[in-house]
Amino acid sequence: MRYRLDVVAPSVAEVVRNAGGWLVDRVMAGWDVTVLVTGDDDIRPLQILGVETADLEAVMALWEERPHPQTVAVAAELFVSDARVRAGVLGALEQGFTEVTLWGEQWPEELDSTIDSVQHELSAAARAFKVQALAAVGDTDPFGRTEAFRCGVMSCPSVAADLVPAS
Repeated sequence: MRYRLDVVAPSVAEVVRNAGGWLVDRVMAGWDVTVLVTGDDDIRPLQILGVETADLEAVMALWEERPHPQTVAVAAELFVSDARVRAGVLGALEQGFTEVTLWGEQWPEELDSTIDSVQHELSAAARAFKVQALAAVGDTDPFGRTEAFRCGVMSCPSVAADLVPAS
């Protein structure tokens, strides 16, 4: 059985900028990573990262039938703006069986007690692929060696050791 990570984001550029390196490292570790996005963005940058893609609306319509992933990563912006995403995140946190990881500036205060700051240190390969994916979305801004997230506490041990507490 391979581990699964579903990523929910409003755009391809958002995923690449905030989580691109982490996704590359998860793919290289053998995870099945699927990015669920809205709209008709060019998916080539996500192909550079080595992830699968799916339409968010189509997946949300069949969410209960879809095999549940070990980890869900969500742009905090969508948690705030989309009631379905919010309900899914809160449900996953309540059940405690799915690792919930969020990123973004628009931080929902209601999650402060259940979410801890974590970071992922990008491998050299992740940095190289992220540079190319960023170029493909027209983003040439520099980025650091780590990507910062907030991660929900699970009732069972995490399946991944690549997210460590941020100091």
